[in-house]
Amino acid sequence: MNRRNARAPAGPPTVAPGLWHRERARGPEYFTRALGTTPSLRGEPLVEVEGRPFRRFEPTRSKVAAALVLGWDGPIPGNGEAWLYLGAAAGTTASHVADLVGATAPVYAVEPSVRPFLQLLAIAETYPNLLPILGDARRPESYGGTVPLVDGIYCDVAQPDQPEIVAANAAAFLRPGGRVLFVVKTASLGREPNAAAGLRQALDRLPDSLRPVASRSLEPFHRRHYLVAAEHAGTSSSVPPPPPRPAGGRIRPRSVRPGR
Repeated sequence: MNRRNARAPAGPPTVAPGLWHRERARGPEYFTRALGTTPSLRGEPLVEVEGRPFRRFEPTRSKVAAALVLGWDGPIPGNGEAWLYLGAAAGTTASHVADLVGATAPVYAVEPSVRPFLQLLAIAETYPNLLPILGDARRPESYGGTVPLVDGIYCDVAQPDQPEIVAANAAAFLRPGGRVLFVVKTASLGREPNAAAGLRQALDRLPDSLRPVASRSLEPFHRRHYLVAAEHAGTSSSVPPPPPRPAGGRIRPRSVRPGR
């Protein structure tokens, strides 16, 4: 059997629905159950678990994967949950989030740059629940008619106003009790003396309605990066409802340009 598409032992250890892991001498490896019709999107190794393909969640390519490998004990996207993904880029981690939430739950993936957005569109063609949005996460009102209230928001943007972007989108789209996974890129925040000071600055700039519950340095996989989890204790503002979906069939990808 091809070693990049090997059969794994059946059954446990399953961390959560759609997430499987195994221990290796070099440390744990995590895999998400592949929903896409082309399971391996970036050449990542596959394993078969109980007859289903799982693809490796690469810690060098994904901050969530890095956090898991490093012992993350905070929340992750769960089966049946709707998520808004800010800074989806070419869709590597977004596709794993889509794996985790399952085929019936949407992942609204916002990306402002055209070149990676085209790659994101290509991935969405193979995924039943990944909905690309060409838009600016600083302007959540520009996609308010497309995104309903969601159970979680994942933010991975290299901007100095990262905390404010998280806060604006949480106020618009996150249901009370929902969760935020926030990648803090401390090098983008300003001239803080060290990464820990940058993390403190980012947490101080979050609104009181977002209560941090977990954080983890992503060294050595992602330099000066942290993953932060927060729970939304406030009330979400009203946003325009999403357009109705056709009855039956798959969730189809769509794009929304800011100001249109």
